[in-house]
Amino acid sequence: MSDRDDEVFGGCLVTAPVVLGIETSCDETGIGIVRGTTLLADAVASSAPEHERFGGVVPEIASRAHTEALVPVLHRACDEAGVRLGDIDAVAVTAGPGLVGSLLVGVAAAKALGLALQRPVLGVNHLACHVAVDRLAHGPLPQPALALLVSGGHSSVLLVDDITHAVTPLGATIDDAAGEAFDKVARLLGLPFPGGPHLDAAALDGAVTIEFPRGLTAAHDMREHRYDFSFSGLKTAVARWVEGQQAAGNQIAVAEVAASFQEAVVDVLVTKTLLAAREHG
Repeated sequence: MSDRDDEVFGGCLVTAPVVLGIETSCDETGIGIVRGTTLLADAVASSAPEHERFGGVVPEIASRAHTEALVPVLHRACDEAGVRLGDIDAVAVTAGPGLVGSLLVGVAAAKALGLALQRPVLGVNHLACHVAVDRLAHGPLPQPALALLVSGGHSSVLLVDDITHAVTPLGATIDDAAGEAFDKVARLLGLPFPGGPHLDAAALDGAVTIEFPRGLTAAHDMREHRYDFSFSGLKTAVARWVEGQQAAGNQIAVAEVAASFQEAVVDVLVTKTLLAAREHG
């Protein structure tokens, strides 16, 4: 295969399609361009600074930011890839899951491009795409493959037989996602937004000294929610612990709380993922 990802079928040279992808599921506007499995461009604009004073992503602000950023990001991606819009063979766009207003901006842009260019528009699940992007760096996935997705809005375990049409959800969060819990606990500890990276940095300086609960790991929970996650109770437990320390007049050991909280989250994620891997080959 050449650097253009061209292939020979039936004695004919077939050029790999150039696909433009639009991602607007949350607060980042992303446009990528690939030729076959070769990444040509990856341009991103983030509205995170606009959400900082609110301590979390505000959907209305995010959708407006997507509207303002899409055209500049599109131009950057095309320039980086060295392609014109007329070179695009298809347009892919995140159709879900995500913030409704943000998704609508991306889908509207994709439909407009498809109509103007007379190209097909393909709606994709961005969780499956988190897995598919690994192909760009490491080639085809082993079959079957198990994927653990951990983000601000989602915590999922997926069984992947074929990334294009055979992705089976094995488990997911039944309340807060791990990333959401990270952000909320970080806010509770007075750490800046986005909370996840700051909490992780604080945890590096702390020891695991507090025993926080591991959600959905009791025997009766494992029967009904074998591969599912729950971080709402953990988040509440941290809040109650902090309130108790404050009521007693004690200084909050932020690093120790961060390390103990992070240990509880990672413990559950790793334990359930390894269980799924053992039971699904």
